[in-house]
Amino acid sequence: MSVDVYLVFNGNCQEAVEFYTKVFKIETPKIMTFGESPQNPEYQLPEEAKDLVMHARLTIDGSNVMFSDTFPGQPFVLGNNVTLALISKNMDDLKSWYEQLKDGGTVGMELQETFWSKLYGQVTDKFGIHWQLNYDNGEMAM
Repeated sequence: MSVDVYLVFNGNCQEAVEFYTKVFKIETPKIMTFGESPQNPEYQLPEEAKDLVMHARLTIDGSNVMFSDTFPGQPFVLGNNVTLALISKNMDDLKSWYEQLKDGGTVGMELQETFWSKLYGQVTDKFGIHWQLNYDNGEMAM
């Protein structure tokens, strides 16, 4: 299990990733945009979202730092743009942590299967800390 930091930007994520790549002298990662993700035919992706970064990950001196842009229409609040990501190969642990973290908190996304994970969810705990919980089956491409 690892706890990784997830940074959210207000439309300038690509620029930030390129900047940190140079600072830490590391290889530019695969950057997935919202437009490259599988589309839901029941929900039209806004044009202004297509080129925004959905996900990128840098390994900085052994630590994962993940990045994305805020989705259009969602508020961007400086200071709330950092989340902690729990990455685990144990679904039971993820479910237990999720249930405990949501007690007195707010669910951002129920635990569910996504196109990148068999189990993923988001919760803000009662202390205002934002958490992402993600199952890692060893095949994470990003």
